Amino acid sequence: MVANRLPVSVTRRSGRISLEPSAGGLATGLASLPPSYGRLWVGWPGVVADRLSGKDRERIAGELGDSYQPVFLAEKHLRNYYRGFCNKTIWPLFHYFPERTVHEIRFWESYRQVNEIFCDRVAKIAKPGDCIWVHDYHLMLLPRLLRQRLGDVEIGFFLHIPFPSFELFRLLPWRREILEGVLNADLIGFHTFDYVRHFFSSASRLLGLEHNFGNINVDDRIVRVDAFPMGIDYRKYSSAVAADEVKEEVERIRRKVGEHKIILSVDRLDYTKGIIQRLEAFDLFLSENPSWKQKVTLIMVAVPSRTGVEDYREMRRNLEQLVGRITGEHASIGWMPVWYLYRFVPFKRLSALYSVADVALVTPLRDGMNLIAKEFVAAKTDGRGVLILSEMAGAAGELGEALTVNANNKAEIVKAIGRALEMPLQEQVRRNRLMQQRLARYTVSRWAAAFLHALSEVREIRRKLEVLKLTDSARSRLVAHYMRARRRLFMLDYDGTLVGFAERPERAGPDAEILDILRQLSIDRRNEVVVVSGRDKATMEKWLGELDVSLVAEHGGWIRKRNGRWKNAEVMHEDWKKTIRPILELYAERTPGSIVEEKEFSLVWHYRRAEQTIAEARTKELKEVVLNLTANMDVGVYEGSKILEVRSLGINKGHAVEEWISHKRWNFVLAAGDDYTDEDMFEVLPKKAYSIKVGFHISKARFNVESALQIRRLLKELSESANDKS
Repeated sequence: MVANRLPVSVTRRSGRISLEPSAGGLATGLASLPPSYGRLWVGWPGVVADRLSGKDRERIAGELGDSYQPVFLAEKHLRNYYRGFCNKTIWPLFHYFPERTVHEIRFWESYRQVNEIFCDRVAKIAKPGDCIWVHDYHLMLLPRLLRQRLGDVEIGFFLHIPFPSFELFRLLPWRREILEGVLNADLIGFHTFDYVRHFFSSASRLLGLEHNFGNINVDDRIVRVDAFPMGIDYRKYSSAVAADEVKEEVERIRRKVGEHKIILSVDRLDYTKGIIQRLEAFDLFLSENPSWKQKVTLIMVAVPSRTGVEDYREMRRNLEQLVGRITGEHASIGWMPVWYLYRFVPFKRLSALYSVADVALVTPLRDGMNLIAKEFVAAKTDGRGVLILSEMAGAAGELGEALTVNANNKAEIVKAIGRALEMPLQEQVRRNRLMQQRLARYTVSRWAAAFLHALSEVREIRRKLEVLKLTDSARSRLVAHYMRARRRLFMLDYDGTLVGFAERPERAGPDAEILDILRQLSIDRRNEVVVVSGRDKATMEKWLGELDVSLVAEHGGWIRKRNGRWKNAEVMHEDWKKTIRPILELYAERTPGSIVEEKEFSLVWHYRRAEQTIAEARTKELKEVVLNLTANMDVGVYEGSKILEVRSLGINKGHAVEEWISHKRWNFVLAAGDDYTDEDMFEVLPKKAYSIKVGFHISKARFNVESALQIRRLLKELSESANDKS
């Protein structure tokens, strides 16, 4: 476990070192994992390295024991890395406050340095077979540093704050470095699917990386990205209200507040929490509903946070001035409209506040999850109480029975407060019971276990692909087999296999090198070379027609054997095009950068040059429309690499290559392809054939290679091996 802070803090008083445990949700969740998970924490212990001697460090390490590994940071790191880049750059930007974001090169340099310090520490203690789980925005470069240092190690990363939309993330000067850092993890976790979607968008638009069913192919690795909404220790909060010390605290609060209705607000003092706007809304509520004066009290707990940052000191001043104004305007003898507490609240008092509150007002302007909302609901064992929750909190997706509000809409918050205070008890109980059932099922321990289970699944997929990788030894066996064979068959996809992709289809013509490779292979009379493409036959003829090779166009719609003529694979009807073509053309007009390509047996919508977010949305919409239209037609709808293709059924590469496989016995068969259309070809091959998938995807092929360049090198080696022998 690698995080900015250890789950315990080291303090020094009168020369003595002591440890104070953290009550954070992360520490609780990981402590609840089964004993089979051996846990070792790496993080800053809370003391500045400048003030420590070598002996002090040894004493601290000894006090921490075997479960914790301290990373000592100097004052300059805390100033530039923590208070600087983490809290003046990443924190505001990721929470949608670009106007508060500071872009300082010295902050960035310190951030890199501290991530390297963490890497050094982890590298010294990591052992083969260890799983490394990196946490939060403080260490987003660490997965890449660990990958470079430790190689094929299992790495998970979880971001506990929001991941912003691409339009905000692109403002960060070091956006590529941050993305590349995180993408070296095997599993990347976020609280909500919105954050996952934003991450996919940035990875696509900044790095050109596409996702498929939650997976991104990075170099030769599969990276899974998923949502894991963090839970709470439900039993801890639901059982606390029965404790005698909590009951005593409830009675103490009631004696001071009386029988007034209580609205509770608990937050760290942070501009992202919407505390000022929340207080202004309560002020407006009292002004518009004077009948509630002397009947309701807002208990506002603001936990000190980042007291060394000027923005936070200024916010505290503004908050206390506002509390004073509201008190002066609305208070009366014997009644205080706002009880303001600027302090840390211990667990028993917090539990008592949850228990006694009639309404919880949780209205952050932007929040990764917000566990306060979940804790409040868990503590309401009698079912009483109403949660008012900002729709911009990650928890809003799970707590649908809460009264959700726009945290910037004071009128909406005022209305919600009135509704909450007057909600019938039966309705309160109904809403809370539904939310409680959900929270009791998905606890923080289940969150941690679910993440680690998903990480192990990614590891299994990686192992399977590693087994399928065309290693040097497998390549040597392939070449040796080729040299011995007397009847050899090559079946090669074109785009993405022999050549790379181009922005426009017509610009992906063959270069001199690949033409020479194909020519050399086809000269050997023991070889039959078949290029199996989705291209139309005119393009295939233009690009490859002069070679002594067989050609398959339109995924098998047309076949031209060596020195022969083009023949239809089978008679197909094209009436369906009259219906589908106008739809594709309409979407091409609506999506700048996309085009429609017509072939004899298919229509293809290309969107490689289109703006990615728009193209993805249009593709889903278009696919649904076309599927509905073609339900009774003899056609299929297929998604490929930046394309959506509508094609006559019965046309596929598998049927086409059977023309060669079934009519002759081959000593050596090699087939290569990169997308879904090639799976039909792989499926019909003999078991001993060398089928190769370009890209690290789950496939019916026997082997995987990283790129089309490796296929080219392999074919070149085979052509030269034959010539050398001759």
